[in-house]
Amino acid sequence: MSIEDDIRFFEQVPTLALLGREPLRILAIGAESRYVHGGDILFRTGESADAAYVVQEGSFRLASEARSDAGVTVGPGVLIGEMALLTETKRPVTATACEPSTVMRIPRSLFLKMLEGYPDAAGRLRDSLLVRTEQATRDMRKVRGKLGGTEGGK
Repeated sequence: MSIEDDIRFFEQVPTLALLGREPLRILAIGAESRYVHGGDILFRTGESADAAYVVQEGSFRLASEARSDAGVTVGPGVLIGEMALLTETKRPVTATACEPSTVMRIPRSLFLKMLEGYPDAAGRLRDSLLVRTEQATRDMRKVRGKLGGTEGGK
């Protein structure tokens, strides 16, 4: 794929699309394409996370080793490990390729340098994360309210 192809691909990923074309050019230049054989593990629960991955082709099962649920399967265009772009964190799930797959690895160091160079993009990302955090908080209050028997969940 060319840099222009990678930029167009990143423009289809909701979180990355917020950044704009020039910031995406920086990411496209610095991102690494990786092939993962079906059944191979991309990363494991508890590992340090220093990058996020965008699924280009194939699919991955994301499952927690601590829980008995079956996890979730994600495919092309999904950003895996988004928080690793912004802060030091541990992987909350194990990502296993369901089939031969390709991902674009975006290192945190590259992402943060890009944000430094494009403060408008950083602002758009911040605003989007704020909206998502506020929505998650409202959702948790609703659940807490239902579990606790109160309407507002306050």
